[in-house]
Amino acid sequence: MNTILELREKRAKAWEGAKAFLDSKRGTDGILSAVDTETYEKMETDVMNLGKEIERLERQASIDAELSRPTSLPITNQPGASQTGEMKKGRASDSYNQAFWKAMRNKNSYDVQNALQIGTDSEGGYLVPDEFERTLIEALDEENIFRTMAKVITTSSGDRKIPVVASKGTASWVDEEGQIPESDDAFGQVSIGAYKLATMIKVSEELLNDSVFNLESYIAKEFARRIGAKEEESFFIGDGTGKPTGIFNATGGAQLGITSASATAITIDEVMDLFYSLKSPYRKNAIFVMNDATVKAIRKLKDGNGQYIWQPSITAGQPDTILNRPVKTSVYVPTIAAGAKSIAFGDFGYYWVADRQGRSFQRLNELFAATGQVGFKATQRVDGKLILPEAIKVLQQKA
Repeated sequence: MNTILELREKRAKAWEGAKAFLDSKRGTDGILSAVDTETYEKMETDVMNLGKEIERLERQASIDAELSRPTSLPITNQPGASQTGEMKKGRASDSYNQAFWKAMRNKNSYDVQNALQIGTDSEGGYLVPDEFERTLIEALDEENIFRTMAKVITTSSGDRKIPVVASKGTASWVDEEGQIPESDDAFGQVSIGAYKLATMIKVSEELLNDSVFNLESYIAKEFARRIGAKEEESFFIGDGTGKPTGIFNATGGAQLGITSASATAITIDEVMDLFYSLKSPYRKNAIFVMNDATVKAIRKLKDGNGQYIWQPSITAGQPDTILNRPVKTSVYVPTIAAGAKSIAFGDFGYYWVADRQGRSFQRLNELFAATGQVGFKATQRVDGKLILPEAIKVLQQKA
């Protein structure tokens, strides 16, 4: 933690130095010379690299803290009983957990198949044990910034109908003893389903036969890296066809807040207009989301008091800010280009991610046998939709 704090302080000093250099080298026309531009960009790159190193160390610290937690509770009652005095059943049972990992490491035997019958899915795979499913979700949170911002729900089957207020009733001034006009709220529905997302993970037979190899950890890491990246891409730019609907999609996505005057640049006034295009109730939990390249472009912008609107965090666990609101970045957010939606600002808690209960794994013994490998097919079903479009606004570049 001391290293992270030192890096934060170092980044803050580097940023102050970069701002001071920028202010001192600007000409009367506000433009830097080619040599000074090159120097400034190097200073700015150092700031960005320090930020990425801080994020990496914070993720590492979080994982270390998770792995250092005790794997089981002390026994305070009869062996074999849970803390509530009830035996764990189904996919939460120890027998299912042991049989599942035995089936993943070795070809199934009849006793293993019998133990796994309660978790067999329709495609011949096995639903992961409850405890491992929680591990997968935690790993997805590490790889997917969107899940940390959105509201995540779990569904069992079928579409989930979510009632939303389409229009709100109003009050009216009336004369004494006058008739009070009716004004009712109108309700609509948003339906969340489940789209299938799958990946194939290959492991050599030598590694599988090595008792030291942590298959559970490897699968969790690879599953999260692959599935997490594809999820996040769809949550941002998905078109809703065979995949979730992203916030930048023209249909079902966020509302337009402001259109920039330029196709290749953003001004401080346009950032301020985007900020105030969002209704005040949503601003208290609002977050700016953009590409790293966009952060670089607006990092030089100042407010009316001459202060830079982007401020680096110097406190562990606190994000960088723009106009005192947190900033998060993703490679899947469009960069500044003609007609592109380059910044989103709003309360991402109104974007709902629906996980269909039960992620599934299947061992494939023969598919990669010629290369001495064993395949593992991993699948999950998930959907995502913005329940209230007015809760998030986007800045779109001039076409």
